[in-house]
Amino acid sequence: MPGGPLFLARAVYRRRRLRDAARLLPVLGLLLMLLPALGRDTSGDVRDAIYLFVLWAVLIAAAAVLAPGLSSTEGDQDSDGPADMPTPAQRSAEDPR
Repeated sequence: MPGGPLFLARAVYRRRRLRDAARLLPVLGLLLMLLPALGRDTSGDVRDAIYLFVLWAVLIAAAAVLAPGLSSTEGDQDSDGPADMPTPAQRSAEDPR
C-alpha cells in the first residue's frame, strides 16, 4: 500500500472508543434520570428516590472504570493517522535537514 496501513493500531482504536463512551455517559445518565418523570403520574415516591440513587452510584462506577483508560502516557501513539505513520514531530526528529 502506498499510504501505509488502512486500519488504526488496536490501542489507538480502543482509546478512541473509550473517549466515545466517556462522552456518551452524561447523556445516557441524563436520559435515565428523566425516565421516572416521564413514566408515571405519581409525584415522586420512595422507588423513584432509590432508582435515582442507584443510577447515580452506577454512573460514578462507570466513570471510575472508564477514567484509567483515558489518561494518556508518553509512549502511546494517539494520532489521527494510520498506526505506522510517524507524526510531524517524529518525522522532523528523524530527518535533520
